[in-house]
Amino acid sequence: SSDLIRKEDDIDIVRYLPQGVCSKLMQIKIKNDVIVDFEAVGGCSGNLRGIGMLVEGMNINEVLTRLQGLPCGNRVTSCPDQLSNAIKLYINQKQTVQTEAKIL
Repeated sequence: SSDLIRKEDDIDIVRYLPQGVCSKLMQIKIKNDVIVDFEAVGGCSGNLRGIGMLVEGMNINEVLTRLQGLPCGNRVTSCPDQLSNAIKLYINQKQTVQTEAKIL
């Protein structure tokens, strides 16, 4: 839903509730399709901070391609996979908003 994304200056702030993983909340800051910050609440803090440092400065499509579908142990998903789901939702919502703007 649109309340998951809010704008702050020229940065989109995406708040996402991951499913099936230890992390309880993810926040991604995106500017011009590039991740400028990633934070997660809960989960393996060292790994999630590491993921944040790796994805900072990366294009969202590159992050999506690299992280989608990764499992964690015997789970079918993982925190990186959930980050890719958040990015997918963001891309879909952005396209929907742009389409609606063209219609108006």
